[in-house]
Amino acid sequence: MQLNCGHRLLDLSRPVVMGILNVTPDSFSDGGAYPDTAQAAARARQMVEEGAELIDVGGESTRPGAAAVDSETEISRVVPVIEAIRASCDAVISIDTSKPEVMQAAVAAGAAFINDVRALREPGALEVAASLEVPVCLMHMQGQPRTMQDAPDYDDVVTDVAAFLGERVESCCRAGMARERLVIDPGFGFGKTLRHNLLLLNNLHRLTEFGLPVLVGISRKSMIGAILDRAVDQRLYGSLAAATISLMKGASIIRTHDVAPTVDALRVVTALGAVRK
Repeated sequence: MQLNCGHRLLDLSRPVVMGILNVTPDSFSDGGAYPDTAQAAARARQMVEEGAELIDVGGESTRPGAAAVDSETEISRVVPVIEAIRASCDAVISIDTSKPEVMQAAVAAGAAFINDVRALREPGALEVAASLEVPVCLMHMQGQPRTMQDAPDYDDVVTDVAAFLGERVESCCRAGMARERLVIDPGFGFGKTLRHNLLLLNNLHRLTEFGLPVLVGISRKSMIGAILDRAVDQRLYGSLAAATISLMKGASIIRTHDVAPTVDALRVVTALGAVRK
């Protein structure tokens, strides 16, 4: 399986690592870590050297309780960083946004992948994404980021998440998007309790039945903290365990803050698969 990202084809027959680059003051883990364009671009190059093939640039925090950001502010944060990364390395740049205006500006600046936690449900997002002809990751989220953890509830979380993603995939195809450009993400931590997250992780293989790449973003999240009783900066080992399980359950793309350790862990899983063959 390959993902056409314009200047590059991503080979998804092996694990692909997406490095997280939040250029925000308030993201839950790395908010404020890269206050200027040069530092952000340097971090992107470091992650590429460590093995990341995708760099996910975000200009608005989606953690519970985070303040909303308007399009102009978000564009002013992400576009200079995208331009700097594009000029200095060959990684595929992803824009982590739900706003159609930001999608357009980011792709014009050099992004070649859209990562949308709202699965193109914002007004105009579906039409704009279809016109841009870049791969899109559709993520499941119950509720809105500011309130999603207040009281998440499902009849059956795995069935419900799969049904939502299936509907979004069909909506994209009806809008003229090529199915082979779509990626799906169960949305760990987005409107889900610890039990919901664990059920999704244990049944992740069910999402592979769509025949689409599955992206997992579980790095340093609160579910890891709840299991281990660890602060955000002490969740590396738990995140590696979750990433390893995700890959063994069928994930193709792992989104992480900690690229080098994640690449090593996934190489071990890949080696096991080679022996099985």
